[in-house]
Amino acid sequence: MAWFNLYFFVTLQPKSECKSFKMASKILFINQEISPYTADTPMSLLGKTLPQYMQEKGYEIRTFMPKWSNINERRYQLHPVQRLSGMNLIIDDTDHPLIIKVASMPVSRITVYFIDSDDYFMKRSIEEEAGDDYPDNGERAIFFARGVLETVKKLRWAPDIIHCQGWMSAVIPLYIKSAYQDEPSFANTKVITTLFDKQINNEFGRNFKQCLEFRDVKKELLDNYNDDFNFLELGKLAIDYSDGIIVGSEEVNGELVSRAQQRSIPVLPFQAEEEATTSYKAFYEQFIVK
Repeated sequence: MAWFNLYFFVTLQPKSECKSFKMASKILFINQEISPYTADTPMSLLGKTLPQYMQEKGYEIRTFMPKWSNINERRYQLHPVQRLSGMNLIIDDTDHPLIIKVASMPVSRITVYFIDSDDYFMKRSIEEEAGDDYPDNGERAIFFARGVLETVKKLRWAPDIIHCQGWMSAVIPLYIKSAYQDEPSFANTKVITTLFDKQINNEFGRNFKQCLEFRDVKKELLDNYNDDFNFLELGKLAIDYSDGIIVGSEEVNGELVSRAQQRSIPVLPFQAEEEATTSYKAFYEQFIVK
C-alpha cells in the first residue's frame, strides 16, 4: 500500500514571473505534517519548504495542519482564534466543537492554521506511542477536512489550487467536488493530491461511509469502494476526485499511480528533493485559470 499527499497554495508574484497568470494566484496547502512542528520526514519537510518557495514566487498562501498533541504550543507560540472557532461539526450524529489556532512558521513567518479538537486531537499524536494507528482515524480525517473547508469559507478566501498531503487530507477532493461544489470559495478550485509511501495499517471501520455523508455526499456515491475502508481505498477516493496527482516518493503504490493514469489525470512523476519545488510550481501552473 502507499502513502499520499494533498496540497493547496497561493501568493503575489512579480510581473516578470507571472505574465501568464492573473495576479495573486492562491494556493491552499492542507498538510498532515509540517516541520518543525512534527518530526522531519520527506512529507513534513515538503510541508515547510513548498509553501515558502511558492510565496517567494509571488503566490498568496494559506497553510493548514492538525494540531497534534505533541506540538509544543508555548514553544511555537500557538494561540486560539476566537472568531474562527466555536463551530460544531456533526460526525456520525455527534457534535464536535472546532477549535482554530494559529502560529507563524519560523524563518518564513508564514501563518499556519491548526485544526484542533478536544475529541480528536487533544491527546493524539500522529500515531500511538507503540506505532499503532488510532481506531477513530477515519472520523478524525473527516473532522479535519471539514474543519479546514469551513475555516477557509469564514476567511472569505477562494483558492485557485488546493494541494493535499497525507491521509488526513484524503477526503478533501471528494468534499470539494461534491459537498462544497456550489460554495463561492471553491467554485473554480483545482485539487492536487500527492502520493507517498507512508501509510496507516488499520481499517477505518464499517461506518466510515456513513460518517462521510454530508450534503451531496451520500452513501450511494461511495458504492464503488469497499465497505471496509482502508488506506488503499482512501487513496483511490482521493485520486478519483483530484485534478492532478504528484508522486511524492519512489515507493508509491503502483496501483494508485495506475488508477490516476487510467483516468487520464495529469501525473507528475517522482522528483528528487533538489528539483521538487520548481517541478511542482510548473505542474501547478497548468491548473491556474489564465
